[in-house]
Amino acid sequence: MNVTESRFKNRQLQIEDYLQRVSAEQKEYAEVFDYSKITEKSGVITDYWTNNLLELILRKDNLNNAYKQVKKNKGKGGIDGMQVDELLPFLKENQESLIQEIREGRYKPNPVRRVEIPKETKGEFRKLGVPTVVDRVIQQAIAQELSPIYEEQFSENSFGFRTKRGAHDALRQCQKNVNDGYVYVVDMDLEKFFDTVCQSKLIEVLSRTIKDGRVISLIHKYLNAGVIADGMFVRTEVGMPQGGPLSPLLSNIMLNELDKELERRGHRFVRYADDCMIFCKSKKSAERTLKNITPFIERKLFLKVNRRKTEVAYISKVKYLGYTFYRYKGKCRFRVHPKSVAKMKNRIRELTDRNKGISNEIREKKYQEYVRGWVEYFRLADMKGLLKTTDEWARRRIRAVYWKQWKKIKTKYRMLRALKLEHWKAMELAMSRKKYWRMSIVLGMVITNKIIAKLGYISMLDYYLTVCEN
Repeated sequence: MNVTESRFKNRQLQIEDYLQRVSAEQKEYAEVFDYSKITEKSGVITDYWTNNLLELILRKDNLNNAYKQVKKNKGKGGIDGMQVDELLPFLKENQESLIQEIREGRYKPNPVRRVEIPKETKGEFRKLGVPTVVDRVIQQAIAQELSPIYEEQFSENSFGFRTKRGAHDALRQCQKNVNDGYVYVVDMDLEKFFDTVCQSKLIEVLSRTIKDGRVISLIHKYLNAGVIADGMFVRTEVGMPQGGPLSPLLSNIMLNELDKELERRGHRFVRYADDCMIFCKSKKSAERTLKNITPFIERKLFLKVNRRKTEVAYISKVKYLGYTFYRYKGKCRFRVHPKSVAKMKNRIRELTDRNKGISNEIREKKYQEYVRGWVEYFRLADMKGLLKTTDEWARRRIRAVYWKQWKKIKTKYRMLRALKLEHWKAMELAMSRKKYWRMSIVLGMVITNKIIAKLGYISMLDYYLTVCEN
């Protein structure tokens, strides 16, 4: 039995298992969607799978799992104002009509709410489209059924928005390519990818696998749902909204066409979402690769290569997923890119802003969460020296925060004495007219690193060493 046949067989068993499932076994909170089960069986699994995909999407267990995922992800509501915590009562009351509308092709998705978030480049913004919570459930249900189907088609060199794959896997693949001698890269940038996707091309690609026209039609409706920006409705005849549960999968399906072409040409590459790097052994080879692949991207996929940001460079000159690369004793290693360092320091500067009116408990919690997350993401990099100096700088800022909070001389004296400082020294410091930043140096002998750690401000270096050991 080949892989495809095995896949169809497993799918058959899943459907049969679903048909035999007893509804009473479902937990109360999971029973958001409750309707009669599918009773017809197809003799040929391929026909059922391709022509009856909508029924699989509308299965009770699939919809309930979609609801749970949307609830877990939380997030703000769409244009109708409905929030995630209002979703359950709405679905329980309107489940039957909602499912019927989808089955009959009468369901009309709502436009997405436009949200702009700043990019690293000053003055540039990433446009996000926030769907309504109901549309999020439906999109999530579609994605859950399509993902395992397309997962088998995706390239081994694709790492974004895929199960058990992530940025670190992409970086390690980059490292392997460099260690094999592929030290020049085509750092490919697709100009406003999500905003410029050709919908007809995407539908064509989807139709090769999905034979249920109802599913194709539903996806097409989501692509054409439009955007509400500044209170005005804007049609979306080009592109796809970035922000819904379905968008990551659709982007991978579209860019899988590029992956297959690169594989056909025998290139080594790594792609994470729309960030793609093609590895070559020489600069001339990389330049030739860029020249040859650009027409395919623009004429076959109808996407736009950003010539301003796309470059051919030596591996140490590029930034990828926040990292940069260097070679030591012939082996590829990682560093944190300077832009990522600057972004991290800006965030710490915000969190330790002594003029910001937040409680110490909230500040400490946010600081710890950020530090842990940042170090976890950049743990592949060599950064002991960076973290040591960053810790020293951050602790100085924290000391300045507490010094300002103490305000009055008598408060400063009392707190310094509580920290076991002698009377005369406590009086001298309490009456000092030095500014907060200068005083923060002097306070180093009083508010020690151990005390700062006890207050909840985790050391980046200590956490990094702990993560590396594990």
